[in-house]
Amino acid sequence: MSYQALARKWRPQRFNELVGQEHIVRALQHALANDRLHHALLFSGTRGVGKTTIGRLVAKGLNCEQGMTAEPCGECGNCQAIERGQFVDLIEVDAASRTGVDDTRELLDNVQYAPASGRYKVYLIDEVHMLSKAAFNALLKTLEEPPEHIRFLLATTDPQKLPITVLSRCLQFHLKRLPRKEIQQRLEAILKAENFEFESGATELLARSADGSLRDGISLLDQAIAYGHGHLKTEEVADMLGSIARRDVIKLIQALAAADATGLYAAVEALDEQAPDYAAALDEIALMLQQLAVLQLLPNSMDDEPELRTELQPLSDQLSPEAVQLFYQISITGKRDLPLAPDPRSGFEMTLLRMLAFEPAQVGQVGETSSGQQSNVRQAAIKSEPKAVAQPQATASVSTAATEQPTHIEEGNHAAQMPTADATLATGGDIPPVSPENWLGIVDTLQLQGMADQLARHCAWQSFEDDVFTLALSAEQEALFSDRHKNALLTALQSRFGESIRVKIEASEASLVTPVAMADSDERERQQQAEAALAADPQVQALGERFGATLHPGSVESLD
Repeated sequence: MSYQALARKWRPQRFNELVGQEHIVRALQHALANDRLHHALLFSGTRGVGKTTIGRLVAKGLNCEQGMTAEPCGECGNCQAIERGQFVDLIEVDAASRTGVDDTRELLDNVQYAPASGRYKVYLIDEVHMLSKAAFNALLKTLEEPPEHIRFLLATTDPQKLPITVLSRCLQFHLKRLPRKEIQQRLEAILKAENFEFESGATELLARSADGSLRDGISLLDQAIAYGHGHLKTEEVADMLGSIARRDVIKLIQALAAADATGLYAAVEALDEQAPDYAAALDEIALMLQQLAVLQLLPNSMDDEPELRTELQPLSDQLSPEAVQLFYQISITGKRDLPLAPDPRSGFEMTLLRMLAFEPAQVGQVGETSSGQQSNVRQAAIKSEPKAVAQPQATASVSTAATEQPTHIEEGNHAAQMPTADATLATGGDIPPVSPENWLGIVDTLQLQGMADQLARHCAWQSFEDDVFTLALSAEQEALFSDRHKNALLTALQSRFGESIRVKIEASEASLVTPVAMADSDERERQQQAEAALAADPQVQALGERFGATLHPGSVESLD
C-alpha cells in the first residue's frame, strides 16, 4: 500500500480523540445520546481545527449499526465505510467547486430519496460560504424543513459571508484555534507512536508554525520527518521553517541588554550567514520579549518549561520591564516598516539600532552616583518620548519629588553679573558659592558637547555639600536626561574639581533659574531694547505719521 500522509492517518476516528474542541464534543454527544440532534449544523473556524472531522464523526454517530450513539463503535460496516470515504449516504460536497444554483438543485433532487444503507442521509457541505446567492436561495427551504431522514452539516472558515437567512436555520458551533501546547503534545504523541526520535524544541517550533491548526502542524511534521531522515532536531527544523534558533535570538537580546553595539553587529553577521527571513526574525525577537515580559510579571508562569525559564531568567534580571516593553514595540513596528527598507537586512539592523538608541524615560530618585556605579533602571516608567542611548555604566534617574526652587527668573541683563572663567574654575580648586551665575560660569568651562551640554544648561544649581553637586531639572525637560549624558557631565565636573565629585539630579515643578533661562532672559531684554530704540527713532516716527506705518515688534532683531 502506498504511503498515507500523517494528517490522514491520524485523523480522529472517535470523539474522545479530538483535540481542543471539548465544548463542541460535549454538546454533540449529549444531542446524539438523547436523539435531539438538530437537522442543520454549522461548524465554523480556521483551517485545520476539525470541522470536517467532526462532521464525519456526527455521521458515524447517526448511522452506527449499533444504533444512534454518542460513542460510535468504529468497527461496524457503516463506521468503516465512513472512515474510508465510501459510505453512500454521506454526501460530501465541496462548495468551492460547486458554487452555482444548478449544482445545488442537482444536489437537492436526491434529498427526497431514503438512505441506501444507513439510518440518515447526511450532506456535509464544506466551505459553504462559497455558494452563490442564488444557490443559497435554492437551499433555504430544504434547509429549514428537510425530510426526516436528512441531516445537513455545513462547514465554513468565514461565517460572516453566510446570509443571515442561512444562519438562522442552523445550530452554530465555532471551533477554537488550538493552543500551541496542545498541538505540540499531539505531535509528540504521534512521533512516539511512529517510533521517531525528536527534540522538544523541534516540536515546539512546528506547533508555533502551525498557527492554531493541528492539520497544518501534522503536515509540517511529515515534512520535518523527511527533512531530518526520521530524526527531528531543533536546529534542522528551524532551518526547514526558515526561522532562527532560540540561542541566536537570545544572543541578540543579550547584546541589546548590555548596550553592546559590537556584539550586536557580530550576532547579526552570524545570523545573516543563515540567509534568514528577517521578518520572521523580528517575530522571534518579539515573541522572546513577550515571554520575558510574562516571566517578569508572573515568575511561576514557566514552571512547565524549565529549560526556557533557565535561558530567560538572566535577561529578565538584566532588563527592566520598561525596556522589554519598549524593545517589543520597536520590533513589531520594525516588522511593519521592513518592506520600506532598502533591503531586508538593513531594515532589520536599523530596528536593532533603534533599540540601542532609545531607552524608556526614567522617573524616580536618582540617588548619589559615581561613574563606576550602575543604575537601577527597574524604577523607570515609560513615557511617550524616546530617550538617548543607554549605556551599561549608567548611573542616574530623575526624582519625581518636586524640589522647592525659589522664584522666577529676574528680568535684566545678566551678562554684567556673570563671572569670567578664572583660573580656579579652569584648573580645579574651591567650589564657588551657590548661585545661578556661578553655575553658568562653571558650565561654560566644562566644554561639554551636544545633549550633555544641553542637560547641564537646563539644570539649576541647588547646593554643593560633601562633594555632591545637587542640581534641579525641570519636569518639562526630562527628555534631556539619560545616564549617558549625566555621566558626561559627571566626568567633566570631576576633571575640574576632583575625582571625589558626585552628582545628584532632581526633578522640579518650580520655575528654575538655569543657564538657558538666563540666556533667554538676556535675549528678551536685548529684543525689548532694540524695539524701544527703533520706536523712538525720529525717522521711524515720521514714517508712521506720514504713511500710517506701524512697527511689528516680532520683525525686529537685535544686532548685538
